[in-house]
Amino acid sequence: MSTTSTAAAWRAVIGFGFVSLAADMVYEGARSVSGPLLASLGASAVLVGLITGAGEAMALVLRVVFGPLADRTGAYWSLTIIGYGLTAVCVPLLAITPAVGAAGLGFACVLLLAERTGKAIRSPSKSALLAEMARQVGRGRGFGVHKAMDEVGAFAGPLLVAALIGATGLIAPAMAWLAIPGALCMLLLFWLRAKTPTDLGSKAPTSSGRGWWAETFGTHLGRPFFLFAACSALTTAGLVTFGVISFHLDAAHLIPLAAIPVAYAAGQATSGLVALVNGYAYDRVGARVLFVLPVLVAVVPALAFTRTAWIAVAGVLCWGAASGLQDSTVKALVADLVEPDRRATAYGVFAAIQGGAAILGGAAAGFLYETSLPTLIALVAATQVAAAVLLWLTIRRHGTGSGTAS
Repeated sequence: MSTTSTAAAWRAVIGFGFVSLAADMVYEGARSVSGPLLASLGASAVLVGLITGAGEAMALVLRVVFGPLADRTGAYWSLTIIGYGLTAVCVPLLAITPAVGAAGLGFACVLLLAERTGKAIRSPSKSALLAEMARQVGRGRGFGVHKAMDEVGAFAGPLLVAALIGATGLIAPAMAWLAIPGALCMLLLFWLRAKTPTDLGSKAPTSSGRGWWAETFGTHLGRPFFLFAACSALTTAGLVTFGVISFHLDAAHLIPLAAIPVAYAAGQATSGLVALVNGYAYDRVGARVLFVLPVLVAVVPALAFTRTAWIAVAGVLCWGAASGLQDSTVKALVADLVEPDRRATAYGVFAAIQGGAAILGGAAAGFLYETSLPTLIALVAATQVAAAVLLWLTIRRHGTGSGTAS
């Protein structure tokens, strides 16, 4: 590998990192106050839960549509740009929802769901592009660096919103200010598109003549892929959401209410750091480094739902670490399990499976938190043992246990 090609690959990876950093400032900033914003417009707790839950499900499940679409059309960059554009536009528009009277609540709900749809549109294509860009420097490193930069935005966005709300006492003006990182995100993305040619989308798309179902869920993705998808479904279902954790932190009066967003930011910072370290390890020793993921998922409820503040915060940090691995090293392994021209499809299918698991896991965690914490802790631990077995089978069938750097 030449020095020039390595430098170009790192430029592309870091460029995409800055795109994600700016975008995360926008949508993570909004997500940190979406509940209070909807409540200020007249939403009930049930509606807040419905809209935010539906949004997260859409962001995952709809990828099963847009991933295959990218592979069929070769429109990776176009779908990426459209997806980021929806985030850059929809979030700042939340600023005007208090000014439109009775229609404000409905408008806000539409904007929040449209922003999450943008996430679904761009994610498979973005991940496929990033996997190709990172090929020459090691996909573990590439996804790890990207995730670390992504989490800088996820850390900074909520803190920026908190500062703006503290200065004005209002949520809406803070949403308007998020137009600045949104515009920066789009400018960086167009610059990156012009400066970073890839083989993806450069050839005319071909069709096998099979229908959408066969193309998407057929055996062409391979048994190791579906074994790993099942593994990831279990880790996703078992990872208790921060919403439930923050509910516990507040209800048990473990830390002040104002400190809960700070704990969230600390979890995001941990996410980026662990993704970076684990990504580099992935390129050296292979998929074996992912055995740490089910361990982290298993200890989250055991720590986070205690009645001791510092132990609960340690649980938040483990939650952040697990989240970081799911969005970095896991994606690197997916890229190594499938052919390049099927990666967007693979990411779409993978995310849809994760989305279904997240809905089931979230519902189970909420129910068991209210009824029996020991049962919740034991159930999560049992599912993570099964996840570890599935990961072992994936590695054994595909031979991804050794280093993968190109």
